[in-house]
Amino acid sequence: MSVTAKIIPQEIIRLKRDGKILDEQAINGFVSGLVDGNFSDSQVGAMAMAIFQNGMTTDERVNFTKAMMHSGDVLSWEGFDGPIVDKHSTGGVGDKVSFMLAAIVAACGGYVPMISGRGLGHTGGTSDKLESIAGFNVEPSIDEFKRIVKDVGVAIISQTDNLAPADKRLYSIRDVTATVESIPLITASILSKKLAAGLDVLVMDVKVGNGAMMNNLADAQALAESITSVANGAGVKTQAIITDMNQVLGTSAGNAIEMYETVKYLTGKQREPRLHQIVQALASAMLINTNLASDEKDAHAKINRVLSSGLAAEVFDRMVSALGGPKNFVEKPWDSMKKANIITEVRASQHGYIAQMDTRAIGMSVVGLGGGRTAPTQQVDHSVGFDRILPLGVQVNRGEVIARVHAKDENSADRAVEQFNNALTYSEESPELPPVIY
Repeated sequence: MSVTAKIIPQEIIRLKRDGKILDEQAINGFVSGLVDGNFSDSQVGAMAMAIFQNGMTTDERVNFTKAMMHSGDVLSWEGFDGPIVDKHSTGGVGDKVSFMLAAIVAACGGYVPMISGRGLGHTGGTSDKLESIAGFNVEPSIDEFKRIVKDVGVAIISQTDNLAPADKRLYSIRDVTATVESIPLITASILSKKLAAGLDVLVMDVKVGNGAMMNNLADAQALAESITSVANGAGVKTQAIITDMNQVLGTSAGNAIEMYETVKYLTGKQREPRLHQIVQALASAMLINTNLASDEKDAHAKINRVLSSGLAAEVFDRMVSALGGPKNFVEKPWDSMKKANIITEVRASQHGYIAQMDTRAIGMSVVGLGGGRTAPTQQVDHSVGFDRILPLGVQVNRGEVIARVHAKDENSADRAVEQFNNALTYSEESPELPPVIY
């Protein structure tokens, strides 16, 4: 039975604390209180913990997400002659999929208004990676954002202050009250921002593994089901795909280094197989759900065509230029990105197969090098990180190069080499690897 409460913070908290189902009025009262300050920080924390402990029904999650979505600007896309589509990842280490994917789908006729986040904990941030490029502006005006999406087909920017402001406040409090991992709160946080972008179609990349928010398959499936049921309930056609995050995705982790791998991918110079498989799967889902492709075979043909013709690379170059970067980024990426002072090889500590990788530890090592934040206002060193990372299952000899560290000085390079080596486990026999896509 759902319960209507007077819009008094402690009454709404009490209802959820006691396991009651909140009606739309109570949920709207909480979300309004997030924006206008009617809920104090301690009351927001108490409400987040009540939701964490008691959960929410699908109807509650839909109402909560819609209220958060409407707490600020909601974009509209009149006059566009194609579908408005986006992808969101729950985050990982080395996840540069958004750049390749957005360029591919835009080259195939979709419009991709991608509103991305900054690094959080051990996971890299899409906006931080783009800011590796000199002049790139991740905070254009909404009018400029819409103009670039129309002209180029894609723009990847950071979240604006007026987009789902209720989520911005709630998230900062969840971060310090140990309520980040709540599936209803994750669902509303992700979808309020994505639905405020006015999408027709959303494809979710739900990561699972030791470098993901969801460590096990059951939790990843529960999150995928929550996101798809709520987004479809809110009127946006949504599909979720669960992908592996038990190792770094691609061969690099770090801001500028990942942008360089993106260029190599788009130009065909290097397409690491696991990364390519995930890009193809997500791009295919975006094309099929928007009717830009009739089936998987047609989608893969279109993806391969825009990659091999160079059209996807051209679209990405145009987006970089339109948002303040250079006009020839794809041709000469290092002309507008800083390189690290020190590049050091990481060598295998023993013979054997690389059997396991503590992906979270590698992500935290990038943060320790300066490539992420330990405080919200911290400046990021875009030049640092790891590249030439060997994948799980490869057989190596002691002393063989398994990765490289990019660092600002010798001390931090030595520390990162030790951390990378400590993150690997070797076996005498070839290990059984998890699937790339579940």
